[in-house]
Amino acid sequence: MNRVPELRGHHLKLRELHAGDHDSFARMLTHRVLTRYLGIDRMDADQAHDAFTQSLAQPHTHPRRKYTLAVCPPDDDTLVGTMGLLVEDYGRNAMLTSLVLLPGAPVRGHGHEAGRLLMAYGFGHLGLHRIWAGHRSDHHRMSTVMHAAGLRPEATLRQLFRTQGTWHDVTTYSTVAPEWKLQATESELAILEAGPHLERVPAGARP
Repeated sequence: MNRVPELRGHHLKLRELHAGDHDSFARMLTHRVLTRYLGIDRMDADQAHDAFTQSLAQPHTHPRRKYTLAVCPPDDDTLVGTMGLLVEDYGRNAMLTSLVLLPGAPVRGHGHEAGRLLMAYGFGHLGLHRIWAGHRSDHHRMSTVMHAAGLRPEATLRQLFRTQGTWHDVTTYSTVAPEWKLQATESELAILEAGPHLERVPAGARP
């Protein structure tokens, strides 16, 4: 299996999903408000169950390209959100995905830290060079989250996806490993410098 070790920050931690996360995970994907700005439409219960099953199986894939992790309070193992990373099939690039936090989650206001922990893992264990992320251009509050994660504006992708019957523009942000490392915290550097993971991006996929 290609499992991510627990990644701990100051205000939250990331861990692999387990079977007991099903109900909270499904609640997020079937929630009318929480799915408003996602790149997918709100799911019904069966669709959310299928999505959870697929996410739960990610550590069993090889090479692993998708990482959907549980966001938890630092001293509690309860899933209160998700954070994801999608490793692309070319170069040494990946996209941050799936940042969702349940209403009332004690880690609200610190979502950027989930992204930073996963970026440290990506730049370190996975040997990535570039990580990017995006948000719907009308989701204005996400700009602050992106900057706090150490990402900088890059482009606007016109009408990238269609949800709720409407095409949406997406504003993208990115950073590269040498640049991001300069502003990483001590705990993030410890993750980044912990050494290569067995799932390091294959040499044949590099430019």
